[in-house]
Amino acid sequence: MSTLLLLRHGLTELTGPVLAGRTPGVHLDERGREQADRVAERLAGIALDAIVSSPLVRCQETAQAVAAGRGLEIHSDERFIECGYGEWTGRKLAELAKEPLWQVVQAHPSAAVFPGGEALASVQHRAVRAVRDWNERLGEKATYLVCSHGDVIKAIVADAMGIHLDQFQRVTADPASVTIIRYTPIRPFLLKLNETGNIALPEQGSADKDGGENITGSDAAVGGGAGTT
Repeated sequence: MSTLLLLRHGLTELTGPVLAGRTPGVHLDERGREQADRVAERLAGIALDAIVSSPLVRCQETAQAVAAGRGLEIHSDERFIECGYGEWTGRKLAELAKEPLWQVVQAHPSAAVFPGGEALASVQHRAVRAVRDWNERLGEKATYLVCSHGDVIKAIVADAMGIHLDQFQRVTADPASVTIIRYTPIRPFLLKLNETGNIALPEQGSADKDGGENITGSDAAVGGGAGTT
């Protein structure tokens, strides 16, 4: 049962007002560096088998804060890079909201293809494929972290939840937030979403704590279970 921690990068000077996309050289600003340090502290008690990152510098810097003192190298994986927003890259969100494509992105993202860029459906396909590959590469007992971008994380969560990509705008991934997904032989379990507070992992196989022994860890507790406290 591979456990994946999805970490969104910290704030940059462009985060919010501008669609940074794949703009090169966008570093964490002072707020983002503080966020990266804080999330590293929050994750300090979790043993990681690997740290993977989007190649963009804001993710690399966030991942480096988590990697410090762990003796782990950061593996760059292009499949976790930000969506290719094409001609939308670098433009203000207030301007983009007036474009006809904006409503498609909001209501039917599975049909959205950015001019000169990438389809959101392609983003989900490459990111989910990357997760499956890393799960297989690291093994079923691995716990690993991937530092990526908001829309990429939301797309992975939508797949894990078994919901259509058109519903992925219902998911939130704030800067420096942690989302945790455990992949079992039958189904993924979304353990935490957009977590910005204290982080602790439930024990593997604990999904059925009060309903008998759960051999595979794939079973959901009927009635909701007793939780992990």
